[in-house]
Amino acid sequence: MPAATAHQATAQQAPHHQHTPASTPNHVPLVEQTRDGLVESIHYGSLIALNADGSTALAAGQPEAPMYPRSSLKPLQAVALLKAGLDIPEELLALTAASHSGGRMHRDGAAEILRLYGLTPANLGNSTDLPYGVKEREEWLRDGNGPTQLAQNCSGKHASMTAVCVINGWPVDSYLHPEHPLQVLVRDTITDLTGEEAAAVSTDGCGTPLFAHSLHGMARAYGRLAAADESTTEGKVAHAMRRYPEMVAGEGRDVTALMRAVPGLLAKDGFEGLQLVGLPDGRGVAVKISDGGDRARMPVTVEVLRRLGFDGGTLDPLQSPPVLGGGLPVGELRAARIFTTN
Repeated sequence: MPAATAHQATAQQAPHHQHTPASTPNHVPLVEQTRDGLVESIHYGSLIALNADGSTALAAGQPEAPMYPRSSLKPLQAVALLKAGLDIPEELLALTAASHSGGRMHRDGAAEILRLYGLTPANLGNSTDLPYGVKEREEWLRDGNGPTQLAQNCSGKHASMTAVCVINGWPVDSYLHPEHPLQVLVRDTITDLTGEEAAAVSTDGCGTPLFAHSLHGMARAYGRLAAADESTTEGKVAHAMRRYPEMVAGEGRDVTALMRAVPGLLAKDGFEGLQLVGLPDGRGVAVKISDGGDRARMPVTVEVLRRLGFDGGTLDPLQSPPVLGGGLPVGELRAARIFTTN
């Protein structure tokens, strides 16, 4: 079945989502942009940092409120795929958990996963898009290319999802349906890792079922992944991501730089202002920027990591560039001083 037709069929089969009145989380100021001594802009949000024993080290806003983790779910989804029998090289496992930049190594990697299991891009059900990375997109367009499913930043995950269907004899053309055996396994795995049932179910931008969880639950899951033994499914995903951070995002991307800067750290971003971090001692960090502003993720994440004891200059390159006026520095994008400690 052609990819577009398969995607349409899946959408038609999906159950109607019941929408209930949404409450507004009690977000607080997390990041400020200054200009010559004045706070010019403010990004609100919530965050939590957990100790290895599950107690709260830092918190701000309402980290217990349900939210959609978006692409920060990918490492958890990758754990489910390994449980279902996925067997691919480590760099391709890292790509499975990626929101990649769409470079040649990413596109070729997704195509290789398909090839290993007798599949083609026509079996993919994800949306089409241009490469996510700025340089990668510019090069792609210069070569006269348009949106494709392999270039879309979730293609590694979707390729591995179709591969798991082949491994288990499950139907490939409906792999995105919420009640497909694959997606039931994904949901149950996420529930196990977060320690909480999904508060709501929707559809992510790429077409995958999307489960709502709290920042608290997501921080718990990332701490578990980062501390897991490499012989476990959780540990295999974490090890692959840390060994091949360029496959998880791409050159010039802050998530790749963060994993390179702090040995053993596991990091994944998500659309709408999500940043998740797991530390090898079992601590976990989850940040949500309420307005979805991508620029605000890293300043507050760096501040949280510093408060957890990481410094020594390794995080300095991840600081946001200065705010300019006439080409000269006149301000900064910085974490607001609002965190509470327990």
